[in-house]
Amino acid sequence: MADPVLLIISGSLRKEATNRKLAREAARLFGPAEVIEGELNLPLYDGDAEEADGIPAAVQTLADQIARADAVVISTPEYNKGPSGVLKNALDWVSRTEGNPWAGKPVAVMSAAAGRAGGERAQMILRGFMVPFRANVLPGPEVHLAGSSKEFDETATLTSDLYTKTLADLMTQLRALATRS
Repeated sequence: MADPVLLIISGSLRKEATNRKLAREAARLFGPAEVIEGELNLPLYDGDAEEADGIPAAVQTLADQIARADAVVISTPEYNKGPSGVLKNALDWVSRTEGNPWAGKPVAVMSAAAGRAGGERAQMILRGFMVPFRANVLPGPEVHLAGSSKEFDETATLTSDLYTKTLADLMTQLRALATRS
């Protein structure tokens, strides 16, 4: 059997974002897989632009990546008590593509933030955003990486045994869903 396809999505555009690092750590702990990183640097959703020009190529690429993936990891920062605007924008755009690439897709959500709650509110809101897509969002274990800038070493590996164990448990569950026949 071929390795599963794992799509990782960071809700932050920053190259060195802790959510990008967390999503990559999730991929490492997921085990052997073809890992794809989704790109959220998309134009703002605008119904008039969609009507005039259709779905932008970058949006269609993301929707196709979701459809192709056997499982998806989404890691969101918390901005002003919610998920990032770029993540919400991407979800809105993908909802406008043909079909529903999220339907039944195993999805693990997680968050990394500077604050002591580790993006817990953003993650809870993101779970609500996923409801209309009918994705199979894992209920847990929840990964809320608090004080995230201090939780990675120079190789972008998690340094906390507790966070690593929790993330590994979540990835074990995601892999089981992604590889079941």
